[in-house]
Amino acid sequence: MKRIYILILCSVLSLTLAAEAQVSDAMRKLNTALFAVSELYVDTVNQDKIAEELIIHMLEELDPHSSYTTAEETKELNEPLEGNFSGIGIQFNIANDTLIVMQIIAGGPSERVGMRAGDRIVAVNDSVIAGVGLKTSDVRKLLRGPEGTTVDVDVQRSGVSKPIHFRITREQIPIYSVDATYMIDEKTGYIRVSRFAATTHDEMVEAMHELKKQGMTQLILDLQDNSGGYLMSAVYMANEFLDKGNLLVYTEGDKSPRSEAVAEAQGSFSKNKLVVLVDEGSASSSEIVAGALQDWDRAVLVGRRTFGKGLVQRPIPFSDGSMIRLTVSRYYTPTGRCIQKPYTKGDKENYYRDIYNRYSHGELMHADSVQFADSLQYKTLVTGRTIYGGGGIMPDVFVPLDTTLYTDYHRDIVAKGTLSQYAMKYIDHNRKQLEKRYKSVESFVKNFDVDDKMMQELRKMGDADSVEYDADEAIRSYDMIARQLKALVARDLFDMSAYFMVMNPIDAVYLKGLEIINDDKRYYELLGR
Repeated sequence: MKRIYILILCSVLSLTLAAEAQVSDAMRKLNTALFAVSELYVDTVNQDKIAEELIIHMLEELDPHSSYTTAEETKELNEPLEGNFSGIGIQFNIANDTLIVMQIIAGGPSERVGMRAGDRIVAVNDSVIAGVGLKTSDVRKLLRGPEGTTVDVDVQRSGVSKPIHFRITREQIPIYSVDATYMIDEKTGYIRVSRFAATTHDEMVEAMHELKKQGMTQLILDLQDNSGGYLMSAVYMANEFLDKGNLLVYTEGDKSPRSEAVAEAQGSFSKNKLVVLVDEGSASSSEIVAGALQDWDRAVLVGRRTFGKGLVQRPIPFSDGSMIRLTVSRYYTPTGRCIQKPYTKGDKENYYRDIYNRYSHGELMHADSVQFADSLQYKTLVTGRTIYGGGGIMPDVFVPLDTTLYTDYHRDIVAKGTLSQYAMKYIDHNRKQLEKRYKSVESFVKNFDVDDKMMQELRKMGDADSVEYDADEAIRSYDMIARQLKALVARDLFDMSAYFMVMNPIDAVYLKGLEIINDDKRYYELLGR
């Protein structure tokens, strides 16, 4: 049990054995208890399990974001942020116990051996996978592996009588964090960022470069539902829109001295009009970017108050691959606003019910339901506008959550996977005709319509999935369901940009942002200029 003592004190509390004599009485008590259980308990105990449970319970008594993850959980959490993984380069879905290839990553190993969208993978390494109840996580374990290793795949292809065999060499496959990039009109670009990963800044710069070539002179940056990620990715992104020397964010804690991040270069888009879209799902790094741009009067923020995640975690890895993320400081915007919303130590349940509480209290529907104390007032750094602290970033223009098209029927047909399964089935049966008819995403967005036949087929599939049909709710949600269905087909036929090109025209936050950025007078008035 001495090993557990060292594990906790050295790894978690960053103490050394040489400092053991100075350890508090509380820590001596903990060590004695652990030693007694290990050496004196009547039955054999699992020391590893005791250590793990102890760490978990200890962290639960701290803030809502200090946490412990097993080796497998740590790998899964880090993978989207590292920007790549080793695999075969496909996007897939599982329908009716069958793995269907939805997209082939351009230039990836699967494309080079001749796999196509629409192929059904029926066997991997001579093991049949069709009809055996595989989960998405099971498929990933089969298809992913060390770079340079091979995997044998048998696919069933429409129009081909026998399975086709492929041997694919795994490679590093990129995970993109810029979900959508396109021109809204002749001068307005749109970029949506889903996370702040190691590659986000490079992706962002490339996206902006492409949009500039198409004539972009003003930008809508969409950070809705972006839960954050790496701090430095947020710093680099904010720097693209600010002047050299501008303070971007600083961190500080009782045991962590103030540390500042400052714009090290002149931003490549520091003088152009900028609107940033945020909502209650925008957190952490998203709030760092939004807060810095608001504090410097650099962008108009549109949407709803952000999540309010302003605690900084330091990863402390263990030799077995597990890890704790320990909160060591807080994020502050350049004006000194603390991003973190209030919380009670040891009460994660109410902390994560905050979004529901905002909804039930009317904050998501009414701007005047958000009340700020005078003590939370701050002034922006250029024009002296009044902004507020107290947790999260309050946008300059509030847009209420529109719930008019959402019903229980819509919720169930989405939650049970019926809508996505139908879109996948539709693409599978009509891919060739769709590819022949719609040569570009613009043509698809403009000319493709979800007809009543498709909606009736969707309803029948919903009946089979035990989705309770309600005629009134179906009518009320008809336009929303049809729009989402079109967007899913667009995504699987083209890419994620196509999905947002279809969905954005009914997003009230997006529409308000577009209205403001195209109204010079309103835009500059909001910034106090």
